[in-house]
Amino acid sequence: MTVLPDDGLPLAAEFPETTHEQWRHLVSGVLRKSGRELSGEAAEDALSTALEDGLRTRPLYTAHHSSPDAGFPGFAPFVRGGSAAGTLAGGWDVRQRHATTEAGAALADLENGVGSLWLVVGDDGIPVPSLGQVLDGVYLDLAPVVLDAGRDVEPAARELLRLFEERGVAHEAARGNLGGDPLGHEARTGEAVDHTAVTRLALLCARTYPGLRALTVDALPYHEAGGSAAQELGCSLATGLANLRELTAAGLTVGQACAQMEFRYAATADQFLTIAKLRAARRLWARVAEVCGAPEAGAQVQHAVTSPVMMTRRDPWVNMLRTTIATLAAGAGGADSVTVLPFDHALGLPDAFARRIARNTSTILVEESHLSRVIDPAGGSWYVEKLTDELAHAGWEFFQRIEKEGGQAAALRSGLVPEALAATWAERSTKLARRREPVTGVSEFPHLDERPVERRPAPEPPAGGLPRVRRDEAFEALRARSDAHLAATGARPRIFLAALGPAAAHTARLTFASNLFQAGGIEPVTDGAFEDSGATEACLCSSDALYEERAAEVAGALREAGAGHVSLAGRPGEYPGVDAFVFAGCDAVAVLGAALDRMGVS
Repeated sequence: MTVLPDDGLPLAAEFPETTHEQWRHLVSGVLRKSGRELSGEAAEDALSTALEDGLRTRPLYTAHHSSPDAGFPGFAPFVRGGSAAGTLAGGWDVRQRHATTEAGAALADLENGVGSLWLVVGDDGIPVPSLGQVLDGVYLDLAPVVLDAGRDVEPAARELLRLFEERGVAHEAARGNLGGDPLGHEARTGEAVDHTAVTRLALLCARTYPGLRALTVDALPYHEAGGSAAQELGCSLATGLANLRELTAAGLTVGQACAQMEFRYAATADQFLTIAKLRAARRLWARVAEVCGAPEAGAQVQHAVTSPVMMTRRDPWVNMLRTTIATLAAGAGGADSVTVLPFDHALGLPDAFARRIARNTSTILVEESHLSRVIDPAGGSWYVEKLTDELAHAGWEFFQRIEKEGGQAAALRSGLVPEALAATWAERSTKLARRREPVTGVSEFPHLDERPVERRPAPEPPAGGLPRVRRDEAFEALRARSDAHLAATGARPRIFLAALGPAAAHTARLTFASNLFQAGGIEPVTDGAFEDSGATEACLCSSDALYEERAAEVAGALREAGAGHVSLAGRPGEYPGVDAFVFAGCDAVAVLGAALDRMGVS
């Protein structure tokens, strides 16, 4: 039997102690091999990644990257969770979204793992009189119902309350949220809605229905307009504070008013940013409650929704992977409820298979991956704690800008919020166009021969306010042009890829060019001669050395064979006969759009 020494078994005892500077020295050596002479902090900066909101992700975090004490779950500032037990009891609440009156769909979800229902009601979804039909067979004392009714919030809420009474649900047993969100509705539609009806509902819930909330602070309109994580946080804080002012003016205490609100945030496939955003949101709202005189009421209730912006219409199966990562991040970030949008959400109404996969995503993470067994599993990570702190400061700064403008309503109407979101999206669009932010199956590794997934059209979402953007929109427009050309002529536009030299010389750039042109719906042809390819343009693919030797000659031969335009896969240089260059970081959307124009693809 092995007896351990009194001080345990120090596994690193035989290794010399190392320092941050020694690591930086090794980094400098690696960079030197790639021709970059950098040392010290500059070497570390070279490996850093720029995020939105002026934040940067460092390549290495240590105990020296200090952050404020995150405290404990259930205690201010609630960074580690709004309740002491987190979601240990049974995992987070799995909340499924429904926007139609499809018979039995809601009940089927509840019978197969869903814990609550999110119903889109009104002109853009389920008619108010049809609420009873959608909830047929649903035990309303067991399954919370969350409404999303826009301007129809009061009639929708009254109908739900009528159903509670009709089905014998005791006031203390009613659970859910009536979904009042006047500022969110204005952000979506540009239509200002009086707060009076929502305030009446909040007063009713506070006095009669202890398990029912009246308001949702929905940050999705700002996320879907292209906003950053900090902008999403700032807008949610400003909206929440505006609600607090209205409710306390009507007679509720700060604590009662806070209890009437649930906050809705987007969860993206950027795992760590999502975790940090949810943790930062709780910290910031705790600060608002503290300043308003009710620090004990600052535990923010969070509903996370997998991002509609990241969902793609091409190769939609990849959306399952995106939503899985986003759901993991939402759970690890401490969300109380999580909605996984079905993988076909961007195409129309989801089918039964898509809804099943969506709800099972959470089930697997909770029941098989045991993600909810540890409260705040990312807590204590130097990276996560630092990112949470930096994002909280950036979100608070944007919140202060909104408050200086006069509050959320004033900032929406003056243009401060729309212009800030548009600027963020313009910057991100550039990264998407240059494929610095890749979209798998769309801008990277597209599948031209995929069979389209067809779905019934979904109700038109509310419009007239902030725009709704998608990461795939620029490339989707290019692919749509190619599809129209295929339908009209029986063939896609083509480009001939001329590979020079042995495979070792041309494979990398041939693969790059093939992926690039397919992202625009242009079919690459690599076999045979140019004359037999059916293409009107060509692209040279090889090494820099072979370009020096043969590019001009081959470009001339291709022109003699009928090529109207010759590109070269590689950095720009002086090659007679070459019209353009395609390379990593080029504006792919502009390159592909120009190519389709030249090919007569409208």
